[in-house]
Amino acid sequence: MILPVVAVCVVLLAAAGVLALVRAERGPSMLDRSVALDILTSTLVAAVALEAAWAQRTDSLPVLVALALVGFVGSVTIARFAAVEPEGEGRVLTREEIAALETARAERAEEELRRVDDEHHGGGATGEVKQ
Repeated sequence: MILPVVAVCVVLLAAAGVLALVRAERGPSMLDRSVALDILTSTLVAAVALEAAWAQRTDSLPVLVALALVGFVGSVTIARFAAVEPEGEGRVLTREEIAALETARAERAEEELRRVDDEHHGGGATGEVKQ
């Protein structure tokens, strides 16, 4: 009777792991990826716990504690850096957004060149006597 329960748990844990990997790959923000990796760590902890329960072993407890600690420290670290992240920096931009940013950047650079050019080649100094 126990075997079907373990099989269902393995299938659910595998599905959770695959879905977490998909979310980590797709994003779109750093926090989405952080949550996905947190879920992946929790799924790994659950898989080790399931194996320990199935085999009736208690020597897996230090591994469970270490994995849980790694997941916790990783989540706290990412949350700390995300707290100071500038607006919009955590998103992966689409190709259209990247093209629009590059166009705007090029226009600003051209405008800056024109402004500098006008300052340096704009004619004589004020009060200069022409001959």
